[in-house]
Amino acid sequence: MSFFGLGRPQPTSAEKIAAVENELKMMADMHNRMTRVCSAKCVDKTYRESDLAKGEAVCLDRCSAKFFDVHAKIFDQIQKETTERMAAAGGSGGGFGM
Repeated sequence: MSFFGLGRPQPTSAEKIAAVENELKMMADMHNRMTRVCSAKCVDKTYRESDLAKGEAVCLDRCSAKFFDVHAKIFDQIQKETTERMAAAGGSGGGFGM
């Protein structure tokens, strides 16, 4: 029994590896979605030049910044709702009254 884990067993090495692999898959999926969405919006399909035009580069920069901003806001909202549900269910969500 762990004092700081509040009685939960510590994750095994295999569980830690699985958690990291899952996080890596989620990050790769987010990157792929951002690339697909922003490329479709910003990059001309005719590829007249080997390099991006200035307008395309600016569009991609803004699109990716907005994508990450929205992702962070959604993550914060989900985390807030999860904390509220845990508090309503009687759990504190952390140790020592946090």
